[in-house]
Amino acid sequence: MPSAPPRVAYFPDSFHEINGVAHTSRQFEAFIRRRNLPFLSVRAGNRVPRLMTEGQLTTLELSRGPLSFGLEKDLSFDLGFFRHLPVIARTLRAFRPDIIHITGPSDFGMIGVLMANHYHLPLVASWHTNVHEYAAKRSQWFLRRLPKKSAPAAARKIEDWSLFASALFYSIARILFAPNIELCNLLERATQRPCKLMPRGVDTETFSPEHRDRAEKDTAFVLGFVGRLSVEKNVALLVRIREQLLAAGCSNVRFLIVGHGVEEPWLRQHLPNADFPGVLRGKDLSRAYANMDVFVFPSHTDTFGNVVLEALASGVPAIVTRDGGPRYIIKEGLTGFVAADHEFAGAIHHILNDPTKHQQMRAAARADALDASWDAVFESVYDAYPLAMERLPQSK
Repeated sequence: MPSAPPRVAYFPDSFHEINGVAHTSRQFEAFIRRRNLPFLSVRAGNRVPRLMTEGQLTTLELSRGPLSFGLEKDLSFDLGFFRHLPVIARTLRAFRPDIIHITGPSDFGMIGVLMANHYHLPLVASWHTNVHEYAAKRSQWFLRRLPKKSAPAAARKIEDWSLFASALFYSIARILFAPNIELCNLLERATQRPCKLMPRGVDTETFSPEHRDRAEKDTAFVLGFVGRLSVEKNVALLVRIREQLLAAGCSNVRFLIVGHGVEEPWLRQHLPNADFPGVLRGKDLSRAYANMDVFVFPSHTDTFGNVVLEALASGVPAIVTRDGGPRYIIKEGLTGFVAADHEFAGAIHHILNDPTKHQQMRAAARADALDASWDAVFESVYDAYPLAMERLPQSK
């Protein structure tokens, strides 16, 4: 990192919510505190606008208003967010940023683009969510109304147009960040902008096998999931996995499903022996991970999968799909398996029937996660900032 680090203004899509963008943003801010770097975070917060300073970290929290509409259970987009332009402009002028960093096409992201353009500042953007794939998944209500022969082509068209629209937005930035090499290659082709890797790290003290506190008499094989209970996470596969395991004679299996979302009522109905503790934080989340035996993550749309890395750090091998970012985290046969949907139950059955192999995988998962560091992630981001800054005139 250079001796005089740039002054960064950061506009995250979310911060206090439970999702990958918010988790990464909180870790980014923790890194800033550790290094005492000049950093401004403009984000959604309490109803009353708050400007706070801690060392060289400045945070501006702004409320979303009555024109907001829900994107998820805890995520919104405020059509009237531009009312905050004056206070954001004043704060930026006082902070004097060298560069603006956004995390997506949210209300905050759009404000960040406007501010970068107005003050002639270099803009960088990190890709956290496969918006194009989400759009196709969220269109199932429409696709089900089409003839079966037409639905696949319509789904591809929705995904293609969503990717095109996202690429137009991201091409405004000078440099992009993405959590895996496949996405970087895709974004470079779609936007004609350079893309740098920005993977995820993990706190190996918060997530550790040391937090396991299962009772000795609890001999069930616990399959865990942590995340949003929504269609794009492919959580319906959990029900099919249970049915296939029961058919194979594996009756001593229990699901532990942490999170919330619109699919929760359906899952409760079809997973009668599952535990649904809701959203967990802190020590409760640490214990939940550590008390799992295998982590099951059926999502096809995640760009990285922070939860997979947290499971590995907890000594829990994971099974993930062949699509998206989580497959880059797993070392096949060592820390978990990468499988097609119909292969999940077989992979679980394989681990369940080989206790020695299971223990080896638990140890390997923990050892592999110990090499992941949030500091290394954000140091690489700071190494890339000067590349964006040198491509624009230095005068403001």
